[in-house]
Amino acid sequence: MDTDLHTLSEHIRRLEDEIEAELKRRRIALRADFEDRKVRFEAEVLAAQRRLKRGLLGYLIGSPPLVVLTAPLIYAGILPLLLLDGFLSLYQAICFPLYGIAKVRRRDYFIFDRAHLGYLNGVEKLNCLYCSYGNGVSGYFLEVIGRTEQYWCPIKHARRALHAHPYYRGFTDFGDAEAFRRELSQLRRELEKRG
Repeated sequence: MDTDLHTLSEHIRRLEDEIEAELKRRRIALRADFEDRKVRFEAEVLAAQRRLKRGLLGYLIGSPPLVVLTAPLIYAGILPLLLLDGFLSLYQAICFPLYGIAKVRRRDYFIFDRAHLGYLNGVEKLNCLYCSYGNGVSGYFLEVIGRTEQYWCPIKHARRALHAHPYYRGFTDFGDAEAFRRELSQLRRELEKRG
């Protein structure tokens, strides 16, 4: 990667660190404890949230009929998500050790904290659980496939890739055969260190 791209990548990493620091500051302002992968709100904050909770019957009656009718279709998506999740775990358990790629910690991609929000009713919490799981599988997939791509084909595309995984920035440029041959071994060795 040339110096300009390296400098820009480092700038992006610093900005991401600043964003994370700001988010942490805001979490502290919520007066909640986020330690040990659990959320605990102060009693007065939780009581204020519960006052804004919408009743289950009112929620269902207030929902547009098409939303209610299409909900089963949305929830049917849980089956392919479960299959993909299981396949990814099996795939990396078998293949990653053979290639010397550090395994992805699945639990790092699944966040189920919205159940602690006092202003959500049961259906809203179920919706949040579904979306959290779907996004967790998506992130887990992106990490597993990103490491796989770095091992087998760490070459950027000719066109800009939208929402590329974090490894993509370090790939060799499209059409740069010398860089690909020169950097492939190093890119593969980097995968051993990831965890």
